[in-house]
Amino acid sequence: MKRFHVHIAVDNLQDNIRFYSALFGVKPTASKSDYAKWMLNDPLINFSISSRGAKPGLDHVGIQVDSEETLDEMNRCLAKADLPAAVQKNAQCCYATSNKYWTVDPQGIAWEVFHSLTTIPIFGQDTAIPVKTESCCGVES
Repeated sequence: MKRFHVHIAVDNLQDNIRFYSALFGVKPTASKSDYAKWMLNDPLINFSISSRGAKPGLDHVGIQVDSEETLDEMNRCLAKADLPAAVQKNAQCCYATSNKYWTVDPQGIAWEVFHSLTTIPIFGQDTAIPVKTESCCGVES
């Protein structure tokens, strides 16, 4: 299964939790002091927001997959698009440990393809990625 992912940086987490909970008709699946996530089945999306000091707006988009095999398949798709991709194994970000591939599209929007392995009790921080924008964890490259 593949699930579309959108991450938005917000300036007021509680106001945005109220808005998106009303929009989606459900409370967040995960809610922390600086982060909230909705794992929706209709539409099939992993929608997250965070208030960690990044400029408000679209932070990055991506595709969440449910296996390492599908993650490798998605990386082959990135290679066919002739875009540089950086691999991150056991990256700790957004209260999860994940294996990831990062790239940037022709417009400069950061994309991640990831397979979450486990949840963790801290927001965490990715290593640098080869994109022209910030990652979800505030690391510029």
